[in-house]
Amino acid sequence: MPQARWSPKRERQYEHIKDSLLERGKGEKTAEEIAARTVNKDRAQHGESKTASRTSLDDISPERRGGLRSHRGEGGRTYAQLYAEAAKAKVKGRSRMTKAELERAVGR
Repeated sequence: MPQARWSPKRERQYEHIKDSLLERGKGEKTAEEIAARTVNKDRAQHGESKTASRTSLDDISPERRGGLRSHRGEGGRTYAQLYAEAAKAKVKGRSRMTKAELERAVGR
């Protein structure tokens, strides 16, 4: 899925990300999509694309973000997400709970 307007550096980045995802057991199509999205977001943040969404420009890099925002993806929900859900459910003692305890309290 590499684009004609990608630089050789971005082509290498795409292949590296795709290969890494394949090694971790992702499917071919999923790996290609994630790699392309990551490269395109990097291009936008570095001013290499003509158009870019506001979130692409203002957000942290996709490599740093990893699975921070995935609801149940790679790393699961973040502590902040779990705490917010516990607050919404009015779980008692949530401020003293660990991430694992919050996961059990709000359910998976």
